[in-house]
Amino acid sequence: MNFPIRMIPRGEPRHSMRWASPALALALTVVSGFLIFAALGQNPFTALRTFFIEPLIGLRGWSELAVKATPLLLCSAGLVVCFRANVWNIGAEGQLVAGALAGGLAALSCGPETGRWYVIVVLAASAAGGAFWGSFTALLRHRFHANEILVSLMLVYVAQFLLAWAVQGPMRDPMGFGFPQTKLFDSGALLPVLIGGTRLHAGALIALAAAIALGIMMKKTALGFQIKVSGMAPLAARYAGYRPGHLIWTSMLISGALAGLAGGIEASGPLGQLTPTISPGYGFAAIIVAFVGRLSAWGCIPASLIMALFYLGGELAQSRLGMPSSITGVYQGLLLFFILACDTLITHRFVWVGFQSEERA
Repeated sequence: MNFPIRMIPRGEPRHSMRWASPALALALTVVSGFLIFAALGQNPFTALRTFFIEPLIGLRGWSELAVKATPLLLCSAGLVVCFRANVWNIGAEGQLVAGALAGGLAALSCGPETGRWYVIVVLAASAAGGAFWGSFTALLRHRFHANEILVSLMLVYVAQFLLAWAVQGPMRDPMGFGFPQTKLFDSGALLPVLIGGTRLHAGALIALAAAIALGIMMKKTALGFQIKVSGMAPLAARYAGYRPGHLIWTSMLISGALAGLAGGIEASGPLGQLTPTISPGYGFAAIIVAFVGRLSAWGCIPASLIMALFYLGGELAQSRLGMPSSITGVYQGLLLFFILACDTLITHRFVWVGFQSEERA
């Protein structure tokens, strides 16, 4: 017997529906969160206020939102380039860690007398470190046709173990009482704070500028057109003379450099040193941000703010309501599930075909 319900493609969906899908997915996520809080014995209205409203009260809350959104925006904007080129880079987290490690090495070379310009060297080293880490995936995909999903994902753990070894070994602060961390960076290696009394730093402006620049590149340049054509119609791209290997390298290096820059900004901005837990999973969350942002670098700007709010809300829910630390991951997973479900319903519809017996030969 065949299943009585089938999914069939709809016509070409309207452009407005593509952007209504994330809004609907977010609303469904909030409703699901309401039910989850109630099931856990919490007052759902109080819990939702703690999760979504209280993190945004006052200037400090909005500044923290921007601080959290900065690495998410950089990583997701880079992933947009890869995904548009049909290169499924899942390892932005590893490239972020590699960039933080490279930037940390540069920052530790900075002395008390070094000028504030040295932070440019730190950020350049971070971007180079992330691009270098991404180049391994590009090489294995291009030369040996390896699956970039598996390669990039496995390299995440290699980078994390490398960072853990470094901060517990040769880079450990000798005056840090044995804690796995480097010494605090000198002022020349730190990003300037934009608003006194907050942690908002210049990295937020760098991330915003990078997203705007990538959006322009994807819409207005020949390289952006090649990337999109290569992802949507590989055979047409080959016929047009586009080199797939070149686009694999280009997209992976751009994505790796931006993820590495995010790691360097985290180290030189809010943290001011390297620790094994420099990222709570920004590189993985950026995958969701990229899809919520409709695979648009400009769309990633509001999407990264939403995901940053999940991080801040999760932290408040832990401290004030005693919720488990996994609540942030639950919201991230719900948002991804609903965005995929809404996208599917926009492009397909269910029809009842009834029970039909299969003909046997």
